Amino acid sequence: MTENNKTDEKSGVAGFMQRAKQQAREKTSETTVTESAPFKAFEQTAESVAKNTMTEGQLFDTADALADYRLSDVNVTDTTCGHCAVGCRFDLYTKDGEVLGARPTDPEKAPVNGISTCVKGKFTYSYVDDEDRLTEPLVKENGEFREASWDEALDRVVEGLGDIIDEYGPDALGLIASSKATNEDNYVMQRFAREVLGTNNIDNCNRLCHAATVEGLAATLGFGAASTGLEALEETDCYLLTGSNITEAHPVFATRVKQNVAEGAELIVFDPRKIQAAEYADQFTRVEPGYDTTWINGMIRYIIEEDLHDEKFIEERVDGFEKVKESVQQFTPEFVEKKAGVPPEELKSAAETIANADSCMFGWALGLAEHTHGTDNIYAIANLALITGHVGDSKSGLAPFRGQNNVQGGGGDMGPLPNNFPGYQSATDDENRAKFADYWDMDIEDMPDEEGYRLTEMFLAADDGDLKGMFVQGENPTVSEPNIDHAQKVLEDLEFLAVQDIFLTRTAEHADVVLPATSTVESNGTYTSSSRHVQLVKRAIEPKGNTKPDWAITKALAQRFGYEWEYETASDIMNEISDLTPIYGGVSHERLENGEELQWPVWDEDHPGTPYLYDEKFLTDEGDELAHMHVAEGIDPAELPDEQFPLVMTTGRVLYQYHTGTLTFREEGLTEGYTGESFVEIHPDTAAEYGVSEGEYVTLTSRHGTAEMKAAVTERPSPGEVFTPMHYFKGGANNLTKEEPLDPPSKTAEYKVTNVQLTAEGQPEGERTPSEIETERDEPTVTTDD
Repeated sequence: MTENNKTDEKSGVAGFMQRAKQQAREKTSETTVTESAPFKAFEQTAESVAKNTMTEGQLFDTADALADYRLSDVNVTDTTCGHCAVGCRFDLYTKDGEVLGARPTDPEKAPVNGISTCVKGKFTYSYVDDEDRLTEPLVKENGEFREASWDEALDRVVEGLGDIIDEYGPDALGLIASSKATNEDNYVMQRFAREVLGTNNIDNCNRLCHAATVEGLAATLGFGAASTGLEALEETDCYLLTGSNITEAHPVFATRVKQNVAEGAELIVFDPRKIQAAEYADQFTRVEPGYDTTWINGMIRYIIEEDLHDEKFIEERVDGFEKVKESVQQFTPEFVEKKAGVPPEELKSAAETIANADSCMFGWALGLAEHTHGTDNIYAIANLALITGHVGDSKSGLAPFRGQNNVQGGGGDMGPLPNNFPGYQSATDDENRAKFADYWDMDIEDMPDEEGYRLTEMFLAADDGDLKGMFVQGENPTVSEPNIDHAQKVLEDLEFLAVQDIFLTRTAEHADVVLPATSTVESNGTYTSSSRHVQLVKRAIEPKGNTKPDWAITKALAQRFGYEWEYETASDIMNEISDLTPIYGGVSHERLENGEELQWPVWDEDHPGTPYLYDEKFLTDEGDELAHMHVAEGIDPAELPDEQFPLVMTTGRVLYQYHTGTLTFREEGLTEGYTGESFVEIHPDTAAEYGVSEGEYVTLTSRHGTAEMKAAVTERPSPGEVFTPMHYFKGGANNLTKEEPLDPPSKTAEYKVTNVQLTAEGQPEGERTPSEIETERDEPTVTTDD
């Protein structure tokens, strides 16, 4: 153990978890490297972790340690993971308010993951007791924070929001809900926006990731969610994965895919980078970033031209086939190769495999959605599934892999959206408005009747002087919004900003009031997974300090505005959700506690849930029970390389970090080595052209900003393309991305294609302390009464 890694030895389970984390760090540092040091060390460790999610013999077997420990001395809580949206469930072991570790629960209680967990779900709990946890409300005076009572802090928020309403009207406010918070938290937040404040200006981080998926699938099929269940993930005959680095972003899903591929399923991967999943693929095809609609349309054209489409399925269940058939005529194999870089023989091979398969699952993540024509990309992949008849059965369908732990439920289903009530019921439809107004005992005239601003539109509206204040719950837009400089300026110039979170994030630093919330292990409620499983989250330890659940804070604010809500528990809120939200009509905490596996739609209390969608009918707004194909027209990305900015930068996740790093940067074992700072992957040919060496610091400059980061020389990207993770503030990708233009239907920004220039700094590896680069910052001053 190095001097920097020495810690006080703990005993029992806590000691075991400490030693296991140390083993993880040592495994990474001891890996033999033959290529890019950061890349190779990471890849081999990621592969080890992925393999060990498959069996009881996991890398660090918490079960054995706990078997040697007196279980009577620890508390065991079965709960749902608070990281990604796979929806893993496990037992959380705690003692005296400390989280000791996670262990797979009874597989019957964990329908999505069984006995599997990934490294984050297993180990990442140091944040709960981090010395920077917010435990008291903060108010800012003369540019400095001081601790305050709840009464003072809540009064300040009500005053700040109320003053803006009085002077400018409710639509001068913007609310950002949290996809990490529970369904119940998010339902209450959207009610607060509409009933108490009187605005539809509420959105969440779904806008930055899968909003195009929701728009495209809802318009084509009916619901903005996965049509598949777990059977397709585990037993389909064919996978098309695109824009999804599944082994790093969703490793437990990746385990299921790799197991099925080992048993004979075919795996096709289309991606700009040679991601790890490509190593298991029957076919891997590199594509040019930003040209997904092009190659998918080319595949559709080929299938139709060769009479490989499912004519019976199309005739009986699909509308719009002829207009799509006509629209794809320009996407010849030659055109696709010129634009998207896909060789004709690879296009044909993939098309024939998909069309001839008995079943096929189409999986994607942000690589397909985060574009200025992201909705067109979703139209295209939905069209491909429809013309091959691979929708509406247990082993086929469309499967977007969602990001945040509750972005499916809290980010969409619960209605923290500018255009939808809970359950994707239009917020501008008079019948829906009347239903919610009546239930909430409010005058329908007071219910907002126009769509509100989407998330990035809020920042643009603030730029124009139309938005004066924000209330942000559990999100960190200073890091996640495109063009960090622009986002920071907007927050600095607001007349009032309130932030509700568990840490003083970079967004909270700009706030006038900060309200301390409970973390996932201190909360009760539900999360909804990518597969539409609604699952219980249970409080494993008591809330730290003077923190409160998000919904309870929102209720207290509503009370100060004169609204008496009768919720006493999260279960009470779910009962209201089920009354108002048809797809959650039969969901209750009681059913979930009794062990029922519920995937929405759950139409009533006797309904068993829906493992896969559209077996009998599609549910689009047209009401004709048909799927409605839409022409996908987008071709070129919003900006193209030129002499000044000749390289194309794309972005994504890495295994050991998550989103803006609020939680994972605080886990020592996840920030050792290069994962503690931003880096850029560069192809050896590009590195040679620019004179860049492995581990050297380089500067990337775009039309929108600049960032310095470490170089990882690897063949993952193509020559002329570079990759940068999305998680970092210093040197991170969003210093370079742009806030305009937006995808017209979804209002999602173009994260996946940014043109950059590269400058070698000439600073060799070893002259910095990488694990401190991201975390070091000018901390705001906080005064206390002590």
